[in-house]
Amino acid sequence: MFSRRRPHLAVVQEEPAPTPTFAEQALAHVDELYGLARHLCGNTNDAEDLVQDTYARALAGRFEQGSNLRAWLFRILRNCFIDQARRRKIVLEIPDETIDTIPPEQWDAGSLEQLRYLTASEIERAVAALPVEFRFVVLLDIEGFSEVETSEILRCPPGTVKSRLSRAKARLRVALKETR
Repeated sequence: MFSRRRPHLAVVQEEPAPTPTFAEQALAHVDELYGLARHLCGNTNDAEDLVQDTYARALAGRFEQGSNLRAWLFRILRNCFIDQARRRKIVLEIPDETIDTIPPEQWDAGSLEQLRYLTASEIERAVAALPVEFRFVVLLDIEGFSEVETSEILRCPPGTVKSRLSRAKARLRVALKETR
């Protein structure tokens, strides 16, 4: 005997997606950290070691919930980079804020047009030639960090970040102009 009654449908409540663990959240930034490390170190082996040290410290450290995880990881990477340089007895060139002021220059349309034809390797070489603190500030700017976030990562006032970024860009303009 067939019944014409429809069976009752069960309502299944969808469970919310589990909250990612701290390690999963941190690993979401591995490519960005590796990119910065590669630019700082100049070779892939040292960059991989630097990122590994960064994550080892991060997982052993204390992250304050609610603060900027990405900026915190970049600060750890910077500190690891400086520590590695000290262990290897490498003196990092820290720019003196009182010297090396390059006056702003006027760029004509022809100069700007020439910049469009620079290759990635030419730009990469020019960035690599910058002193390490200038390199940091340029690369963090490229990563999209604000001046305030960059100042937290570098542990310096926002005005210093603004000054270093301006001076780094001036050096890059000069270096890139010389390549053409």
